[in-house]
Amino acid sequence: MRVYTAHLRPGRPACLVKEGFSLAAFLFGPLWLFAHRAWIAGVIALAVLVALLALGSALPASPIPGILIAGYAGLMGVNGRDLLRWSLARRGFTETYVVAGRDAEAAHGRLLTRDPALASEELA
Repeated sequence: MRVYTAHLRPGRPACLVKEGFSLAAFLFGPLWLFAHRAWIAGVIALAVLVALLALGSALPASPIPGILIAGYAGLMGVNGRDLLRWSLARRGFTETYVVAGRDAEAAHGRLLTRDPALASEELA
């Protein structure tokens, strides 16, 4: 079973965000955030990545920049979904429920079972 947080905003369908490590955020970092419309977090993550790359070009013979970039990628993988939740909160979504399911569709079905009023809200 996977665990999802349900973010709700009046007049909008529920948005489910999976808990845990994100391999896509680990591999693509800021691009993953931009793809999920987390613009502010994506710009900040991109600025940090550019700063780390600039540091890497200033110290070409040192292994430290590579270690820092690997650490950055690890942090993006661990915290990417939390940055997505933060971005949803900035857009007016509230984290209302925690649901579990084998996939997002099953979790969405459990969410509608828990709160049937959401089904009519999504049709509006």
